[in-house]
Amino acid sequence: MVEDASTLERPRDDGFAGVKLSGDVFGALINLSGRRRFTSQRVVLYAVLASMGHEGAAGTARETLAQFREAHLTLVEGKGGLPGVFCAQLRDAYFGVLQGDRVIRDFIALAEATLDAIVGEGRGAPALLDELVRSATALLSVLNGLTLVYEEQSKRHAQLQKRQLQVMMGDIKTIAKQARMVAFNAQIVAARAGQAGKEFSVVASSMTLITGEIDDLVHEALNGALAA
Repeated sequence: MVEDASTLERPRDDGFAGVKLSGDVFGALINLSGRRRFTSQRVVLYAVLASMGHEGAAGTARETLAQFREAHLTLVEGKGGLPGVFCAQLRDAYFGVLQGDRVIRDFIALAEATLDAIVGEGRGAPALLDELVRSATALLSVLNGLTLVYEEQSKRHAQLQKRQLQVMMGDIKTIAKQARMVAFNAQIVAARAGQAGKEFSVVASSMTLITGEIDDLVHEALNGALAA
């Protein structure tokens, strides 16, 4: 029995029922995860610029932080056709060893506090900004790790899809072989029937041609799957 490539499931002991995935969905997940790396660094950059008095920098930092938060919530909880945390590997990355969710939420809270302090000209702004800058390196490492998990799951999905296609094509080839045998036997019966079996013979011959075409298509599909 082949694992369904459209459904990646967590191990049975965590109670996950499965979620439909596709190449397009994986592409969107990887892109969104990778975008968090860019937006997080942008938040830090504009926070620094805001502390130096650059006009509009604080507003840009807040807008970018909102984008960062929205991307994270989408990847964890799911939104707009994206599944959220859909496998054990991601659950471990977000809530287990890597503690991705905690690190990201801590960064968001720190960035908000830093921007509030900068805009309000609070005394704690320099210390908060220094902490925000230092946290960026650790955050980037976590974000890189999370994106890597999405990429690994995408490769696994592609491999499962290939295996599923190979088995399905094998089943079709078996059915075509059986149909060809039936058509061959039908031609023998039609030949024995003489004149009365001529029309039946034409149908049997057509069936033989069709199964031959199916064999060619299956062979082409299998070669394509193996080459992918």
